[in-house]
Amino acid sequence: MTDKMLFNSLLNPGHSSCAGCGEILAMRHVLDAAGSNTIIVNATGCSEVTTSKFPTSSFKVPWIHANFENASAVAAGVWAALKTKRKILRGSSRFTSGLAPQDDKQKQAQDDKAGKINVMAWGGDGAFFDIGFGLLSGSWERGENILHVCFDNEAYMNTGVQASGATPFSANTTTTPPDTNSFGNELMKKDMIAIALAHRCVYAGTATIANVVDIENKVKKALTLAGPKYLQILVTCVPGWYTDAKDTIKIARLAQQTGVYPVVEFVNGELLDAVKCPVPRPKVEEYLKLQGRYKHLFKSDKGQVIIKKIQSMADENMEKYNLQ
Repeated sequence: MTDKMLFNSLLNPGHSSCAGCGEILAMRHVLDAAGSNTIIVNATGCSEVTTSKFPTSSFKVPWIHANFENASAVAAGVWAALKTKRKILRGSSRFTSGLAPQDDKQKQAQDDKAGKINVMAWGGDGAFFDIGFGLLSGSWERGENILHVCFDNEAYMNTGVQASGATPFSANTTTTPPDTNSFGNELMKKDMIAIALAHRCVYAGTATIANVVDIENKVKKALTLAGPKYLQILVTCVPGWYTDAKDTIKIARLAQQTGVYPVVEFVNGELLDAVKCPVPRPKVEEYLKLQGRYKHLFKSDKGQVIIKKIQSMADENMEKYNLQ
C-alpha cells in the first residue's frame, strides 16, 4: 500500500491559490478539456503566480510565462514556430508521398490534424481588457489559430484589487473606493465579446465557473475551429469580491441567472447559444448582497437607486440576448 495520490488532472494540486478560488477551478477544467497536446502562454496574474513558484510548476503541459501585456504576442510566436516546423517536416521523407498534388495536400491536412497542438493564451483583465489589448487585437486581426482564455475576476486582483476595464459599474476597488461623492467604479465594463466579433473571431463565448461542463464543452468546440478564438469565464474572487469561499459557485450562478453576466456563444459571428435565465428570475440584489464590494449600495437611498440602475442593465442584457 502506498501514499500515492490519484489525481488525473493536467493541473496539479499544491498551488497557492486562495480557498474558494474560482479561477484555479476554471483553469483546471479548461486545461483538461484541451488535453495534453497543449501549449499554454500565461500572462502575469493570479493564474501564474499561484502555480509557478520557483522551482515548481503545477502544469503537466508545456507552459510559458509572459508579461501582462504580451501573452498574445508570445502565443503568436509559438504558433508561427509550429507552422514553420510543419513546413520543414513536409520537406522530409516523412511527407514525401508520391501522390498527386491534390491528394498530397489532403494527406498533409490529415497529418496536421493528427499531430495538432493546441496553442492557448491565458490571462485576466490585464492581458486582454487593458494592458495587452493592443497585442490581442493584432493577433485577432492576423487570424492566428490561438484560443485566448480570459479568467475574468473583474479587477487586478494579483496586484491589490485595482479597477480595470473589466470592473463592473459601482464595484468597490482600491482605486475606486466609495465615498460621499461616489458609489465605487463610475465606468461601464468593457464588452469584449462585441470587440471579438468586430475582429471576426471564429469563436467568441462566455461562461461562468458555476457550470464546468459548459466550460469544457466550449473549449472543445472552440479548438475544432481554425482561426482566432476568445473564451471569457467569470471566476469569483474571494478576497477581491469580499465573499465567503463557500459561495464561489453560488455567486457565479447568480451572475448568469440575474442577467448580469450573459452566457453566450458565437461561431463565425452567429449567436448559436444563449443560456436562459430561470423563471421567475432572481433579482440583481440577490447577487450583489453576497459580495462585500457592493455593500456600500445597501447603506442609503442613493445606493438603492444605483441597485435599480444595475437591475436595468441586467434587464437590457436579457432583452439583447433573449434570455427568457
